[in-house]
Amino acid sequence: MLVAKKGLAKTSQTPGKTQLINHFLINDNWYIVDLPGYGYARASKSKKADWDKFIHTYLDKRESLQCVMVLIDSRLDPQKIDLEFCNWLGEKGLSFVLVFTKADKQSATKTDQNIAKFKKALGETFEKIPPYFITSAELHLGRDEILGFIGGINQSFEVPEYKQ
Repeated sequence: MLVAKKGLAKTSQTPGKTQLINHFLINDNWYIVDLPGYGYARASKSKKADWDKFIHTYLDKRESLQCVMVLIDSRLDPQKIDLEFCNWLGEKGLSFVLVFTKADKQSATKTDQNIAKFKKALGETFEKIPPYFITSAELHLGRDEILGFIGGINQSFEVPEYKQ
């Protein structure tokens, strides 16, 4: 959705099948890194635990990481795994925003209700709710807002010093 190039990201109809980290260089200037989702993966508990550890290590060790975009299906009530991941990001002090997806698949009222539930659940552990975006890949809803947000982050980015 963000780069308006259909088929760029690797996706699968089977949850958990896409298990790669994909790096996308945008305008020869910055990267989007797509990490595998594991919330609804059809995989063993040990495999999910391996992904969890891998993703957490990846995020925790990235000195150049500017912001994590947590994709949340706007059609669903707050999911425990999503809330736990947001809480982990908060505990680690990692900057993140919420991206509520698939807003075109239901009424705006239902989307708003589910977002309110998610914000309320996050409010139990966060003093301030992170910024959020409502999106639809089909309708390009939220695209300009997210790109503007990324542009702001990129303007203030300072390259970390290399440690030997």
